[in-house]
Amino acid sequence: MTEPGSARPGGRTARTRAAVFDATLAELASRAYDQISVETIAVRAGVHKTTIYRRWGTKERLVAETLQEAADSRIKVPDTGDIYDDLRTLARAVQATLSSREGVATVRVLVSGVQDSPEVEQIARRFWAARLAQVGPIVERAVERGQLPRGTSAAGVIEYMAAPLYYRLLITGEPLTEAIADLAAAAALAAARAGVFTSV
Repeated sequence: MTEPGSARPGGRTARTRAAVFDATLAELASRAYDQISVETIAVRAGVHKTTIYRRWGTKERLVAETLQEAADSRIKVPDTGDIYDDLRTLARAVQATLSSREGVATVRVLVSGVQDSPEVEQIARRFWAARLAQVGPIVERAVERGQLPRGTSAAGVIEYMAAPLYYRLLITGEPLTEAIADLAAAAALAAARAGVFTSV
C-alpha cells in the first residue's frame, strides 16, 4: 500500500507533472516569457491552476524546474576515459538538444528574454551554473588522467565547445549537424591541449 501523502511512481502525480512540464515547454516555444502565465500553462496542460500553484508556487519556479528537467533528460554526462570521445559525445548531445523543441524553448527564455526580465536573468544564471556543474567533471577527469594541462578551466572548455553551436542557432541559422558538433569538440580540445584555458 502507498503511504499517505506519497505519490505512486507513474501515477496521477507523475502524469500531471509531465503534462505541466510539456505545457510549459510548449508555451515557452510559442510566445514571449512575459506573455506566459500559470493560467495559460494550466489550460494547455489540462489541469486546474491551483494544482500548479500548490506544487510550484510561482511561474519562475515552474519554468526553472521545467528547463532543468528538459536538460537532465537530454544531456547525459559521458565518461569514456578519453577526453575527445567525451567532448564529442557532449557536443552531439548539445546539438541534438538545440535541434529540439525543448532546446528552442530553453534558448528563447534564457537568451532572448534575459535582457528584458530580471526574473529570466535569475533563471538563466541558475540554469547555466547547474549545467556547468553537471558537465564540468568531463574536463576535471581529463586533467586528472593527464589528458589536459593542469589548471585547465572546465568552464572555458565547455563554453568554447558550445559557442559555435549556439552561434549557428542564434546568429546564422545554419543547420546544426553532428559534423558541426564534432568540429566544435575538436576545436575546443585542441585549444585546451595547447593550454589556452589554463588562464581563464
